[in-house]
Amino acid sequence: MASIQEIAATLRSIAAPGMKPKAIRIAVKERHPEASKKEIVRAAFYAVAEGPSAGQEATAELHTFALAERVAEENADAVLKVGKRKKKRASEAGGRSLGH
Repeated sequence: MASIQEIAATLRSIAAPGMKPKAIRIAVKERHPEASKKEIVRAAFYAVAEGPSAGQEATAELHTFALAERVAEENADAVLKVGKRKKKRASEAGGRSLGH
């Protein structure tokens, strides 16, 4: 299994201005097929935080990628939580009327 540092190094080497997040994930998966999406996002944050060794444009691209993926992941969790709400049964709703 690749370490966060190894995945970050890969991200620094492949990131280019204008790359779409999906293209970045695919390129990383080609070199590190066992890496999860979460590990790739963590490695992107690590690559940005550890210093701009890949150049200013690549660092900005990694930052954008990491933020977009994190937001997408958080939104996916929110949608799942909303979908799991239980509906009130008619018998419960009838027994809890206001004023009674």
